[in-house]
Amino acid sequence: MSGQVATDAKTANSAEAPRIAATALAAFIKRAFEAAGLRSEDAHVVADLMVEADLRGSDTHGVIRLPLYLRRLKAGGIKARADIRIVRERPAAALVDGDNGIGHLVMRFAAMTAIDKAKGAGVAWVGARMSNHAGPAALYAMMPLAHDMIGLYLAVGSNNHLPPWGSTENLLGTNPIGWMIGRDGKPLTDPKRAEQGLLLPIGDYKGYGLSLMTGLLAGTLNQAAFGRDVVDFVKEQGKAANTGHAIVAVSVEAFAPVAVFKRQVDAAIRAMRGAQRLPAVERIWLPGEQSHLKRQDRAKNGIPMPKPLRDSLEMAARDLGIAPLG
Repeated sequence: MSGQVATDAKTANSAEAPRIAATALAAFIKRAFEAAGLRSEDAHVVADLMVEADLRGSDTHGVIRLPLYLRRLKAGGIKARADIRIVRERPAAALVDGDNGIGHLVMRFAAMTAIDKAKGAGVAWVGARMSNHAGPAALYAMMPLAHDMIGLYLAVGSNNHLPPWGSTENLLGTNPIGWMIGRDGKPLTDPKRAEQGLLLPIGDYKGYGLSLMTGLLAGTLNQAAFGRDVVDFVKEQGKAANTGHAIVAVSVEAFAPVAVFKRQVDAAIRAMRGAQRLPAVERIWLPGEQSHLKRQDRAKNGIPMPKPLRDSLEMAARDLGIAPLG
């Protein structure tokens, strides 16, 4: 991500930032996308997904991305009215061509396709190509939950930050967790030099392997961009990214009675929460719990809207000639 996005994201987490109601933010995003050429129903879908990202605390992947999406639409890097369709299909698999549409629409289509197929087959894998940045993975991995299914999501990053293990060339874009080093192999701690650095993967060479396999399954398998073919969607705003994704829907009922499985999961959760804690650890968290609490808070009290973010949205509104954020 760019330095400005990173700065704004940190600011968005501030408890002191003014807040705005989710409904007002969604209405603004919808107006912006309609003005940029999206169909009204598509603009509504994308707006709701972007606001859901902010509600859950994914501040780097929600409305903060709106100005960039609008610039890419204007520059021709994203097609406003794409023909999203299935181009290859089996009973439990499909390949979706996004026709260079906005990623949220492509991935929602892919997720719904996977869910429909899994209802009959038990498990379904759907890949997508010619897509774009689609926000946080949780949006799509959670969609099968409403159908008593488990969702798995893979994607190729929209720019490369991670080198193959032992290399100094960034060829992988999967979101890694680790230290940043310079090209001399020494730790890089100056945020102003981030563009010069390399991210190390979680688990050293094991994380590199995970990143590589993710890229092959979400990118190469779908004839989407991977490695040197990945387009930096920030720097090359007028170029199609051909972003690749994959989503898997697993029907619980295909393996166990749903009620039984849920009881067993509840028992596992209680065991994790009740595990002996290290000194000074007040609570053991489960994945997604903090996002859930943020969603409860923000749905009631509004989404943080720091001044730099509001200013960027006001500028976008002026450029589009639409009513500003309320």
